[in-house]
Amino acid sequence: MKLIELLSKIRPTSISGAVDIDITGVSIDSRQVAPGHLFIAMRGTQADGHAYIPAAIERGATAILCEEMTFQSPPGLTVVLVKESEEAAGRVATMFYGDPTSRLKLVGVTGTNGKTTVATLLYKVFRHFGHRVGLVSTVCNYIDDRAIPTEHTTPDPVTLNRLLGEMADSGCEYAFMEVSSHAIHQRRISGLRFAGGIFTNLTRDHLDYHKTVENYLKAKKKFFDDMPKAAFSLTNIDDKNGLVMTQNTRSHVATYSLRSLSDFKGRILESHFEGMLLDFNGREVAVNFIGRFNAYNLLAVFGAAVLLGKPEEEVLIAISTLYPVAGRFEAIRSPQGFTAIVDYAHTPDALANVLGAIHGVLEGKGKVITVVGAGGNRDKGKRPLMAREAVKASDRLIITSDNPRFEEPQAIIDDMLAGLSSGEMQKTISIADRREAIRTACLMAQPGDVILVAGKGHEDYQEVRGVKHHFDDKEEINKVIVAAK
Repeated sequence: MKLIELLSKIRPTSISGAVDIDITGVSIDSRQVAPGHLFIAMRGTQADGHAYIPAAIERGATAILCEEMTFQSPPGLTVVLVKESEEAAGRVATMFYGDPTSRLKLVGVTGTNGKTTVATLLYKVFRHFGHRVGLVSTVCNYIDDRAIPTEHTTPDPVTLNRLLGEMADSGCEYAFMEVSSHAIHQRRISGLRFAGGIFTNLTRDHLDYHKTVENYLKAKKKFFDDMPKAAFSLTNIDDKNGLVMTQNTRSHVATYSLRSLSDFKGRILESHFEGMLLDFNGREVAVNFIGRFNAYNLLAVFGAAVLLGKPEEEVLIAISTLYPVAGRFEAIRSPQGFTAIVDYAHTPDALANVLGAIHGVLEGKGKVITVVGAGGNRDKGKRPLMAREAVKASDRLIITSDNPRFEEPQAIIDDMLAGLSSGEMQKTISIADRREAIRTACLMAQPGDVILVAGKGHEDYQEVRGVKHHFDDKEEINKVIVAAK
């Protein structure tokens, strides 16, 4: 593609060099640059891409897009200056990969909790209807039935557009993606055209990055502020920020709720460990999910599918065939008579939701043992809050290691324990070794009890000192169960 075509959707402040040149690739990583590439220098949170411009030139970059001249430009190199390279990167990548969102319907899901479940279930519902569908999620990306491993909730703009381009090229009619607050703030979704957006909820998270809850909210809200007029914005009005999210959007606003009058109204009629009986807009549906939070997730899926033109009755039939996403309230029944639940809950609110769902089914007929930790090098303020939510709804609490990253596991545990009173400490123990913590919980459990192992869900590793070691909560639970037979 000619460079002049790539620049058609942005406003450079200056251009030096030829623009009628062929560009064979676009990269934001100097290590991936090849001869003929356009290198985009972005100011990241960990490193400034401008420092790698000489390396990109050395590897054969034909053109550089950046915010300032911090380097000697060799003869024949085209340099494009812009005010914000983050914004420009998405728009340029969109052009290079053939404007994929003009060729498929893209729906984004944002919120603190539920993004993975809602996006993944929509992907499954539309495949159930016979469509070719793409998915961009925390767990795994899919181009129809082809799995592509993922590293971030929302990829960088070049990777994202390449992925969406492959989806469109392979005939995908729809794509569903998680949209993180980081991605919105860092403009990774710049240039994409959304057919719809879904807001799940907003509670404390990522304050290590956003610093305040208000900044976090503004990042989420910007997604809906930028939604095009022809799109829909589906929002959870039971969340206090639900209508705040959509107050300035140009798109069509639709609402969902378990408590109030709304476009998509739901009720929980029955609940047990095998699933729930729900009422959506006056129609009953039996589902293989547990918990009020999952009723919200399914209601969002129902609403979005209807807004995308599917008949309500057919959507409910599709929903009745679905099963939970990997690591989201996955139940393991033991021969010893207890149930273990593995869940990704890693925020205070998510923990409260999962424990509330467990108690809703148990109805006081068994004890709850919770195993939970907190990630290292992340928002420290939520650590005592997580411990407090866990201890409130548990008969026994085991605080352990999560992904300590570059922190000492015991220091993270101590931060969590600081949130507990002396009385709460009486039913709490700390075991830094997560494997041993899970084993201890399983040995404590009696028939009828429930163990919640929270925080890692689908993850099959534990990150320590920058190294990912294989570790899977479900595997560890099953090892104990088998050994105890």
